Amino acid sequence: MSKTLWLLRHGDAEGQGARPDFERGLTARGERQARAAGHLLARLGVAFEHVFTSPRVRALETARLACAELGIEPVVHEPLGGDFDGNAAVELIHATREDGALLLVGHEPDMSGLVAELSGAIVAMKKGGLAAIRLGIGGGELTLLLRPREIELVAGR
Repeated sequence: MSKTLWLLRHGDAEGQGARPDFERGLTARGERQARAAGHLLARLGVAFEHVFTSPRVRALETARLACAELGIEPVVHEPLGGDFDGNAAVELIHATREDGALLLVGHEPDMSGLVAELSGAIVAMKKGGLAAIRLGIGGGELTLLLRPREIELVAGR
């Protein structure tokens, strides 16, 4: 049995300097990216046991829009606001049932760093990008990596 950790980087956001970093929200494009990610996950039949999100507005908006497609409410997890690493992710993964799925919504460089730390793959998560890592006894395997445009194509949006 294995668990699957899904990672969603927040969608396209307002430019730096538009407002304090913590308060920067999604652009219309970012909202579309978040909805498409949620739609894709629903089409794939992924049932999340837990969804945790950064408290930063752009990530929280991404999580809420994606989760609206999935019928689950995201939970704010303060550590996802920055400097989130594999050890922190493993703590959350342990709270997931043996064949369960967990979604984390956050920021760079944390999302790409988690992929590298847990699977060994070197990636650059794009804004609105999605990754899945299957975690088992032998370690982690990157099973999916999609950029926003690919998500939209597969989701049919």
